[in-house]
Amino acid sequence: MKQNQLILRCYARYDEGQWIAFCLDFDLAAQADSFEEAKTKLENMIKAYVFDALVGEDKDYAQQLLYRKAPLLEWLKYYFYLVTCRFTHARKGVYRLFHEPLPLTPYYNNKTA
Repeated sequence: MKQNQLILRCYARYDEGQWIAFCLDFDLAAQADSFEEAKTKLENMIKAYVFDALVGEDKDYAQQLLYRKAPLLEWLKYYFYLVTCRFTHARKGVYRLFHEPLPLTPYYNNKTA
């Protein structure tokens, strides 16, 4: 596995009073009132998603789930925001880019079991 496959590309945007955070590498999204809350929700969703794909109920579909990418439009938005941030230094505006490490140990959440 290459090093860049261990880092998930994510972004969040502010839209109509809500932050929406996206994980492009797994096509996941979370929504909340604040950036930090949306990011935390997405992080937890990623952990549960990887757990289910590797050792949970969806392990028979792991190959499809772990290679499921977001639609092209979301990737275009991500790269547009990436270029915009690099040239305008607008990192705290209506969109934010961030990366999440791929969970290397399966996640088990006692609260949902």
